[in-house]
Amino acid sequence: MKEKLQAIKASADELISNAQSAGEIEELRVRFLGKKGELTAILKQMGGLSAEERPVIGALANDVREAITADITNRTKQLENAALAKRLESENIDVTLPGTRPAQGKRHPFELVLDEFKDIFIGMGFDVVSGPEIELDHYNFEMLNMPKSHPARDTQDTFYINENVLLRTQTSPMQIRTMEKQKPPIRMICPGRVYRSDAVDATHSPIFHQIEGLVVDEGVTFSDLKGTLELFVKKLYGSEARVRFRPHHFPYTEPSAEMDMSCFKCGGKGCPLCKGEGWIELLGCGMVHPQVLENCGIDSEKYTGFAFGMGLERSVMMRYNIDDMRLLYENDLRFLKQF
Repeated sequence: MKEKLQAIKASADELISNAQSAGEIEELRVRFLGKKGELTAILKQMGGLSAEERPVIGALANDVREAITADITNRTKQLENAALAKRLESENIDVTLPGTRPAQGKRHPFELVLDEFKDIFIGMGFDVVSGPEIELDHYNFEMLNMPKSHPARDTQDTFYINENVLLRTQTSPMQIRTMEKQKPPIRMICPGRVYRSDAVDATHSPIFHQIEGLVVDEGVTFSDLKGTLELFVKKLYGSEARVRFRPHHFPYTEPSAEMDMSCFKCGGKGCPLCKGEGWIELLGCGMVHPQVLENCGIDSEKYTGFAFGMGLERSVMMRYNIDDMRLLYENDLRFLKQF
């Protein structure tokens, strides 16, 4: 048995020293030291040795195991060092070459248009405010002349959390919150995310954005509203853009109107985008209802005001001739890189 152990060591030394890959090393480890390896097979025969021979052979077997393990470790290290040296020799790096610039991201078209909106209105003396997206029914509806029995609530498709708490359906609650905290004169816009239970398609989404505007002061008239919005449209879409106002009804404004702008694609001649009408609906607006002013503690005999609200997604689509709202939310780099 002693001769067999010495023969195993000699064979392992030679084979391991000639191994040329990590795979060969692993095969030799299994061959000599594995559960079914040659050394293990010898050790299984130790039961037939005498009491005097057993410790001698056991010690020799341990020496052989340690020697083979050391050979494997050394040869593995040699192969790793050789591979590293070969790779370093083949990889020539010119440290004098200029670095590669990292790719720069692009601003989202939504943010581009929103910044234009802010710049235009800030230039006209408006403040930019923000408010909670989880809103009270009191601010979202009741203070805006829509009590719990009002039929206008049915058109909102509201996400209710409980009877009195909801995801806001419009940014109009910030008109109320602003008028409660600040007395006239007031000039503010409020861009923000709103929620309605709409099915997702090219022009609808359950999550979208609005921008609300409010002006309250002495002597504010509908002419001021028209002039403000016409100036806004011309600054955003160009001096050739035209607007028109159509009578409408909103519970929180009186009188109320919807404002259209001339179709940017056909210039008002009529095309599929504007459905042949030459006009595209842009926003709703009107004079703040006297009761809404009174609800906020503002004297409606002394002060008047106007308000307007528009969907930012629609404005972005019109600004960049985008025909599907879903493109604004998919984060497809092929789309975003165009802006």
